[in-house]
Amino acid sequence: MSTPLYQLKAEFFKTLGHPVRIRVLELLSEREHAVSEMLPKVGVEPAHLSQQLAVLRRANLVVTRREGAGVYYSLVNEQVAELLKVARSILTGVLTGQAELLADLRAADPVRRAAP
Repeated sequence: MSTPLYQLKAEFFKTLGHPVRIRVLELLSEREHAVSEMLPKVGVEPAHLSQQLAVLRRANLVVTRREGAGVYYSLVNEQVAELLKVARSILTGVLTGQAELLADLRAADPVRRAAP
């Protein structure tokens, strides 16, 4: 019996569920990067970055190429970059709604209105 699509989607989102992996994918959404370029931008130890890159490789989200001593990473497909853009848009909407709610709560607070 094959794995249900909803379960595969959950596994996919688990793969994306780490801040270092998201940051790497954001960088790779811009262009191909060498590992040495990513290290200062991601801000983790080389071994930790290597682990997270391995997770992304196993999930077939990134590919590598070697050039001399350097290893370069790029996205397997541009839909990953699109997904990150959609996530940003969703978060912008959510945070905007929360900011509006907070403003409404503050405006309705009688203690705040009475304060000098």
